Amino acid sequence: MTSRTWPDLDVRLLRHFVAVADELHFGRAAARLFIAQQALSRDVQRLEERVGVALFDRTSRRVALTAAGEMLLPRARRLLVLHDETVRELRGGETTLLVNVVAPGLTPARVLAAARSREPATEFFARFEGGMRRATSLLGEHRLDATFGRGGTAVSGLAHRLIRWEPLALLVPVRSPLAEQSAVPLAALRDAQVCWLAGDHVTPEWEDVARRLLQSCGAPVDGGGAHPYVHSIEELAHHVRVRESPVLTLQDQPPVPGAVLRPLVEPGAVYPWSLVWRAGEHHRPGLRALLESAAELATAEGWLTVPELAWRPDE
Repeated sequence: MTSRTWPDLDVRLLRHFVAVADELHFGRAAARLFIAQQALSRDVQRLEERVGVALFDRTSRRVALTAAGEMLLPRARRLLVLHDETVRELRGGETTLLVNVVAPGLTPARVLAAARSREPATEFFARFEGGMRRATSLLGEHRLDATFGRGGTAVSGLAHRLIRWEPLALLVPVRSPLAEQSAVPLAALRDAQVCWLAGDHVTPEWEDVARRLLQSCGAPVDGGGAHPYVHSIEELAHHVRVRESPVLTLQDQPPVPGAVLRPLVEPGAVYPWSLVWRAGEHHRPGLRALLESAAELATAEGWLTVPELAWRPDE
């Protein structure tokens, strides 16, 4: 009597299968994994050959999971989590967490700093990946463990939690008449020639919020974005000095030489920050520390309280 030899399930092939299952689109999955679409298609075919069944129904118009694919997907997720946990433990109990905080000095960086104090056994590595689209792709590829960004995400396999409604503010050149005010009404943006593409907080999600806010109060949206993104405090200070125009930003904007920060009022506006991670991994000490730190800051500083009548991008 001969024993049957079962095929090995390659971890890389499983990761690629999960990415396609999440996106149901080979092009988007390939972009998320930063590989060629042709290479991704070959890897899925290799996995199907190994298991002996089709995992996807493919047509020129759609991609859908087969019954076998539906059965494999939750198990593939569990296998990947177990694989990654095992690798961490085999490396001497090393516990690390890769976290996209967008930029230094912002709300995510504050949460990360608190988490480091709360969970010293975890080595947190800050990343500055910017927008949510790239960050969620890196999450799917296990090249990030958590990311902060605007709002939640509808990507299958990811979990998210709103951690803060952060008030928006205006970074005003010191010579501007607006600098003499303690706060700036939203209506004043109509004539202020506001720039919204300067600052380390700028991402594609931020740009969308800024445009919608300015349109809602009748402010022009053409001139303020007629240049590339401006990042770093030094470049932002130079930009403010040369253009002498106010910059739309967030309440936690770090100090900028030659400018003062003024809150937006009457009625004000807020920006949603969420923490996003791979579903099923909330038990990891580093992720727990991030969630608990965000909740503690929210309670202490009223992060989840929206001022009455404040403008929100989800309205």
